[in-house]
Amino acid sequence: MNTAVTTPPPARVSAPRPRRVRAAVWWTLPPVTVVALIAGYPILRVLTESTVTPTGRSLSVWTSVVGSPQFRDALWRTVSIAACSTLGCLVLGTFLAVVLAFVPFPGSAVVGRLIDTVLTLPSFLITLAFTFLYGTAGAVNALIARITGNPTPALDFLTTPLGVVLAEVTFFTPFVVRPLLASFAQLPREQLDVAAALGASPWRVLRQIVLPEAWPALAAGGSLVLLLTLNEFGIVLFTGAKGVITLPALIYTRGIVTFDLPGAAVLATVQVALSLTLYLGYRLIFARVTHRKGA
Repeated sequence: MNTAVTTPPPARVSAPRPRRVRAAVWWTLPPVTVVALIAGYPILRVLTESTVTPTGRSLSVWTSVVGSPQFRDALWRTVSIAACSTLGCLVLGTFLAVVLAFVPFPGSAVVGRLIDTVLTLPSFLITLAFTFLYGTAGAVNALIARITGNPTPALDFLTTPLGVVLAEVTFFTPFVVRPLLASFAQLPREQLDVAAALGASPWRVLRQIVLPEAWPALAAGGSLVLLLTLNEFGIVLFTGAKGVITLPALIYTRGIVTFDLPGAAVLATVQVALSLTLYLGYRLIFARVTHRKGA
């Protein structure tokens, strides 16, 4: 009887490791170079410009700028406006998202499209709309004056921090609504129906089922709004709030109005460091939340 002799398949020859490493380096080099040119070089240039003095390079500009009361007031004003605006966007955005997702009413689709439209508009358009509505010569004050007969404007808040916060809440709330709606769309409706059939009130379903599942989306939207409001300049400029000096407004004043480039570079470096710190903090918190949720 003939027995067939089977030969083992030839061993698979893998590419040498140094060759794979070199290929990975060549593929990584172009995007790293682009990022370094687009982001790294401007930051490095601003940082080096902040040490320029008439007599050479030193940290005297940093000492004079960071130690000034104007810088401390601008820093506090920037952080407080960003925090209040973010809190307002979270509250209003959560309410709107819950209504749009779970409370059907005629025209809900139109409202959703309008919210998406706001995302495409520049921020100064919202400020102009606020001026036409709530300015001292706006439509609301004209209507109140016609009703009461008092020519003095009843509303005069646009040039105050409250006006800036309200304008930012109006403009940035869709950045919270949209991720929440996407998160609510992934919730299993059977789970909500079972909870309602067992007698759970709508508030209890929202508090114990809906919001815990939407926490990552809420954190993502809130952190994005915080970063955007922290660096917002157009709304502060177009409200005409001359007494509301934030870090972006102070950078503009130092760099464009008074042409103090080293001082503006110091402020810009602080602004970038603050934004990067908030972003890294958000990434760490988001990683922990998603890790606990998947565990």
